[in-house]
Amino acid sequence: MNKRRVAVVCTFAFMVVATGLWKAGTVSGDEWQPISPEELKMTSLPEAPGAPAVYLYRQVDRNDTDRASTEYNYLRIKILTEEGRKYANIEIPFWKGRINISTIRARTIRPDGTVAVFEGKTYEQTVEKTKGAKYLAKTFSLPDVQVGSIIEYHFNYDFEDNKIFSSEWILSEELFTKKGVFTLKPYTRFPWSVQWSWPAGLPAGTKAPEEGPDHVVRMTALNIPAFVTEDFMPPPDELKFRVNFVYHDEPVETDMNKFWRNYGKKKHGQVEGFIDKRKPMEEAVNAIISPNDTPEVKLKKIYERVQSIQNLSYLPAKSAEERKHESMKDNNNVEDIWKHQYAYGWDLTWLFVGLARAAGFEAYPCIVSSRGQYFFHKERVNGRELNANVALVKVNGKDEYFDPGAAFTPFGLLPWVETGVAGLRLDKDGGTWIQTSMPGSDQTMLQRSAKLEVSSEGDLRGKLAVTYTGLNAWNVRVEGRNQDDAARKKLLEDEVKSSIPAGSEVELTNTPDWQSASSAFVAEFQLKVPGWTASAGRRAAQSRLSSASTPEEGGKRRMPPGCPTFQPSRRCSSSASMLMSTWSSDLENAAIKPSTAAEPPSTASAWIARRRLIGSGACRSDSCHQRAPTRSSASK
Repeated sequence: MNKRRVAVVCTFAFMVVATGLWKAGTVSGDEWQPISPEELKMTSLPEAPGAPAVYLYRQVDRNDTDRASTEYNYLRIKILTEEGRKYANIEIPFWKGRINISTIRARTIRPDGTVAVFEGKTYEQTVEKTKGAKYLAKTFSLPDVQVGSIIEYHFNYDFEDNKIFSSEWILSEELFTKKGVFTLKPYTRFPWSVQWSWPAGLPAGTKAPEEGPDHVVRMTALNIPAFVTEDFMPPPDELKFRVNFVYHDEPVETDMNKFWRNYGKKKHGQVEGFIDKRKPMEEAVNAIISPNDTPEVKLKKIYERVQSIQNLSYLPAKSAEERKHESMKDNNNVEDIWKHQYAYGWDLTWLFVGLARAAGFEAYPCIVSSRGQYFFHKERVNGRELNANVALVKVNGKDEYFDPGAAFTPFGLLPWVETGVAGLRLDKDGGTWIQTSMPGSDQTMLQRSAKLEVSSEGDLRGKLAVTYTGLNAWNVRVEGRNQDDAARKKLLEDEVKSSIPAGSEVELTNTPDWQSASSAFVAEFQLKVPGWTASAGRRAAQSRLSSASTPEEGGKRRMPPGCPTFQPSRRCSSSASMLMSTWSSDLENAAIKPSTAAEPPSTASAWIARRRLIGSGACRSDSCHQRAPTRSSASK
């Protein structure tokens, strides 16, 4: 999710079923698999009792051998219940500017076997499946879908030129899969090789992936259980059946300690080559700090100056062609960044290390594992899992972690997905394992206060102020960074409406500070709750508030809450606030009552979960690789 260089490890695999022959990742004309009478007559599936719909057939054919990777996807769904008709609304996630979707074909097969071909329009929109989990998708709706219908569609993912994207098969999906077949034709030009593994195991009876004489890796899986996704759960892909493919440009070291030592040495050399510009950094830092500044003040000035540089990772995603016309020069080192005054977030963090050293601080570059998609396990010996970077600086003898390349992150804090995670502090000997710090709940506050009165009509009216600090402020600023005023206004109003009775009126009345990383984010509203004095209205509000307070409440969960992924914060609300389940009769003089309950981010940034939260333009991973030294590199 990370916030790194937009040339990321991007992978999609909607798993599907294929024939025994590998197919190229393009579609010429319609290619529909035959439908059996049994599939048409099916009314339920014993292996998936009560399922609203099931995948009958899923196929993915990935081709990494060409200049640009392609991936052909084919999906067939059987609609079993009225609820299952919602699966006629198709969503195809993608990363705008990095991945194109082409050659979409779709159709509906009615229960009597007649066919309705999709000839409508496709749309591009942001989809939110669970709280805070948003992604960009191509969407369309299939026609005339009834209970008993079969819907199917196929399309291509066309990836960016001259990049190797780590491939991945995600076997577990929202619906039960009767059969799925996956193929990968890997990039094998010297010195590249590919490894694969299945960290969460494979479905019962599934044979491990095998490479054939034609160098195509194949796997078929039957009866893949449905995967339930819930709000606030651990990273879903960590729990799903999946197969990871990792490319290496040097011989693979199987000894874990040797692997990480060699990997750390290599990364240290790369980073130091980028940072080692002592004289330009000293000249730059002399213009930032004063000799009489305390160490904390010096470091904060450097941090804020780095954050003032244009962060390309947080701008709207653009295609490679659009970027070519901007005449932006590449940054080959920190001196270039200082001259150009723009960079991707990953490189801005390295600039901070260079400036801190020039100011006399003991500073180290660190690569860590963002836990937005997976939890890190060094036993997997996969350097791509260290997909984020931070700076470690000694301040008054204490190790402090910083990431100014994560826009809007306050000084002294890390983005939530980089806290409490493992990583390598890089040095010439290969590095030292570290674990980043966790913020205290007092550093991230969400305070709601209101001054309300009951009108003669029985309505509750007044003013509400919501103050976000720390990572709560970071969340909302990242969410609204590229939106216009109207969209930002709606974002804030909807956040309040999600926690008050339906039918309430909320209007933003101020202009919050969307740019600063150092100040609190304050949103002020005019509020009206019609019919408040009716006892039924009070009970409804209390019920609503009770169910919205914490992820543990409001229904039985199938997955445990992802406690490690929660953001510790303190919620303060006056009893006149709409978020308290009990009310004081003295609305104007109610005391503030803090709660220490952990509250997950209200609007997780779009870069948190990189595989599916696509289209944000806020990823900063440096884990994408050029295909071969002789090929031209795509723009960063």
